[in-house]
Amino acid sequence: MTIKIVIADDHNMMREGLSQALDSIPDIEVIASAADGRELLERLQETTPDVILVDIEMPRLSGIGALRELVGGPPAIVVTMHSDEAQRKKAAAAGAKGFLSKAAPLPDLAAAIRAVAAGETLIDETTTPQILDQHRQPVLDEGAAALTARERELLKLLASGVSSTDDLADRLYISQKTVKNHLASIYEKLAITDRAQAVVEAIRLGIHR
Repeated sequence: MTIKIVIADDHNMMREGLSQALDSIPDIEVIASAADGRELLERLQETTPDVILVDIEMPRLSGIGALRELVGGPPAIVVTMHSDEAQRKKAAAAGAKGFLSKAAPLPDLAAAIRAVAAGETLIDETTTPQILDQHRQPVLDEGAAALTARERELLKLLASGVSSTDDLADRLYISQKTVKNHLASIYEKLAITDRAQAVVEAIRLGIHR
C-alpha cells in the first residue's frame, strides 16, 4: 500500500528536500506540493491524497487557515518550527490529526504519516512516541512483502545496471534458467511484465540501495 501525500510549505528548499526524502520511502509517494495555504486548497481540488503535511506560517493563507477550510478533507499533520503548546492547540482545533516539529527525524515523520493514514491522532505529546513506534516499518503491498531474499538480491542487481541473464546468473552463482524463474516470480508478485519495470519497482521499494 502506497500512502499518497501532499506537502504545503513556503520554503522551497524545505519543500523540495522533504519531497525527495519522503519519495525515497517505499510506502510513501508525494503526489503534489504547494507554497501556501491557498495553493494547497487548489492542489486538493486536483488530487486525492491520503495525508497532507502543512506548515503553519505561509503567505496568502496560513496552514491553520487552510485546515479550517478543509472540513472533511484528508487527515493533516502540521509540521512546523513553532512547536509550542499554543500552536499545538490551534492545530488541533483546526482539525489537524498530527503535530510535529520540523526538527523531527525523517523516520519519525514517515511513522507519523503511516499512523495518521491508519486513523491515529498524534496531538498529545505524551502518547505520540508510543504511537510512532508502532508505525516505523513500511507497509508494503502483499506482492512486495512476499519477495524472497534471493528475489530482492536480483532486483538490486537489476537496479544497479546488471541486466543480462548471463551477468545475473554469474553474479548470483546460479543457472540462467534459475534467473528466469526468479524473474517470472518477481513479475507475478509485483504485477509487472519486464526488467525495466522491475528496476522502477526496485527503486520504489528501496531495494536499489
